[in-house]
Amino acid sequence: MGTSLISVYNKLNGVETHTSAALVRWSATGLMPLITPVGGTCVPWVAGCRVKIIDGNCIEASAHRLKELRAVQAGALPGKALVVFEPAYGLVTEVFPCEDGHAQERSLFGTVLETVHADDLWMADRNFCTCGFLCGMDTRGALFIVRQHEGLPYESCGPWRSAGRIETGQVAEQQIRVWDAQGTAHVFRRLRVKLDQPTRDGDPLLSIVTHVPRHRASTKRVARLYRKRWTLETAFQHLEAYFHSEINTLGYPKAAVFGFCLALVAYNMLAVVLAALRSVHGAETVTQEVSSYYIAHEIAETYRGMMIAIPEDEWRVFRTMSPAAMGATLLELARKVRLRTLRKTPRGPKKPRPKPEANTKRSHVSTARLLMERKASFVTP
Repeated sequence: MGTSLISVYNKLNGVETHTSAALVRWSATGLMPLITPVGGTCVPWVAGCRVKIIDGNCIEASAHRLKELRAVQAGALPGKALVVFEPAYGLVTEVFPCEDGHAQERSLFGTVLETVHADDLWMADRNFCTCGFLCGMDTRGALFIVRQHEGLPYESCGPWRSAGRIETGQVAEQQIRVWDAQGTAHVFRRLRVKLDQPTRDGDPLLSIVTHVPRHRASTKRVARLYRKRWTLETAFQHLEAYFHSEINTLGYPKAAVFGFCLALVAYNMLAVVLAALRSVHGAETVTQEVSSYYIAHEIAETYRGMMIAIPEDEWRVFRTMSPAAMGATLLELARKVRLRTLRKTPRGPKKPRPKPEANTKRSHVSTARLLMERKASFVTP
């Protein structure tokens, strides 16, 4: 059926953000039963807890294609979203989109709390460290590991107690008391890690607030777990590098959010492929040696030819397959994958970046002239 390009754009501009969010949730719900039977789930970080990492992602500035943006010099932000990642499955299970690119992430916390269940373990950065969010988690029976925000009001319940040392520094702990909007007090654990090396922001100390009982995770265990929060940051990098999740020509907020959510669905599909590979070739081998970029590139390069070479009727068998049958098929295909063609390219140690020279008189620089100067420096007089 033929259609005009403007009709496609109009359709994208009319997709509601809650529809895009439901698409991501639907994909995770459908794919999770495939990962379990193939044995591709990762080792639980905390026994008996469903770990969820949440972080915000602001969609990058779009091109000034809309009439309202053509006279604006500043970058136009078409939206943002809070994304929930479950490391046990490698899936993005929830997304909370917002059309206003300048909206504060905390304005979405109420919607997030509606999805919290008992025995969830939520991990987040310091922007999520508010009285309402932490106490809301506690009220719902959920656990959390959140970096402390300097604006969090609290009362110390005791002195610091040393908890020993981890790989990045010395750890100590104390109890604190935080009050919710109704005046009810909640007692949490506050951890302090005196870092051997400051963070990239120059902080010598790392403060963490948690509600995980000691019998489920020791103080040092909690400090180590927080370091794994960067798993979601890595997922954001993969989304942009492999799936082009932020298309700068999609200026309308609904269209930009829909494009981002489609990339999340594709990321979840890749998680199923990685789960099958982990089950057959070993979790450590796949995690350390297999490149997700090469897998995504292989799929993108092969897809068009597959759609031409394989008739549509041949794909219908997968629609009626049970999760067990589909899992068995995935394992059979995973055994035929040649991992050597998908191995990561090793890189050398990172070199410190030279600090760029500040020059307010020159807003641009000629790349060709810089290269000529570099070439001339190698010529001996």
